[in-house]
Amino acid sequence: VGKPIHYALNQWEKLIRYVENGHLDIDNNRAERAVKPFVIGRKNWMFSNTRNGAQASAVLYSIVQTAKANGLVPYDYISHCLEHLIHAPENLDAILPWNVKLG
Repeated sequence: VGKPIHYALNQWEKLIRYVENGHLDIDNNRAERAVKPFVIGRKNWMFSNTRNGAQASAVLYSIVQTAKANGLVPYDYISHCLEHLIHAPENLDAILPWNVKLG
């Protein structure tokens, strides 16, 4: 009984913050679900065995997950970005996911 009590006392500041702010999630399920496809598929990504391949993968995965987090369909968002970059490559603010409204 002493170990759980000691643990709770050591985490008291975090517990109080959670109780005081009802917007905080008590778990990290959202983050876990976001990375699950990558954990499952990591052995399938043979091109990531080089530094450049891993960097390219990280960039692409970041774009996809940020699009999802902003309520966009990743395929549609990436298509929109590529089309925009053809016509106005200097205006990157216009293709940030929180600035894009696809319909």
